Amino acid sequence: MKITGRVIKYGANVDTDVIIPARYLNTSVKEELAKHCMEDLDPDFVNRVKPGDIIVAGPNFGCGSSREHAPVAIKASGIACVIAPSFARIFYRNSINTGLAILECEQAYEGIEDGDEISIDFDTGVITDLTSNLVFRAGAFPAFISEIMKADGLVGYTKKKLQ
Repeated sequence: MKITGRVIKYGANVDTDVIIPARYLNTSVKEELAKHCMEDLDPDFVNRVKPGDIIVAGPNFGCGSSREHAPVAIKASGIACVIAPSFARIFYRNSINTGLAILECEQAYEGIEDGDEISIDFDTGVITDLTSNLVFRAGAFPAFISEIMKADGLVGYTKKKLQ
């Protein structure tokens, strides 16, 4: 699977409280969560994000609370993938469970700029910055995680397996 998108870049330690502020946790409606995604960190995020955009961020993305709402809000906003040198472990797991593609790659964070257009080959882990012509390599998903992602998360994967 391959995608191409425009980069929205953030720094290190983006926590779940700024991904989706606690005051919006009274709903699990994806579209409502998307309206408030990143608003405390980047008030203009919801106006500039387009379907297929890609977040590139610094280390420890998704730190903070274990709220599943965070990857749900990101995915519902239209973000196709998040790339960071590292993710908080519970955010990493919640992302896979909800079908939000995430890749770990420190070099991509260092080399990709806000607004760049990049392509990602999930089967090989190759990230190509189409703006600068730089190429980075992230770890490809193991086969079972690829299946979960293709099924749009763990619930979809489980339903498919039970059929």
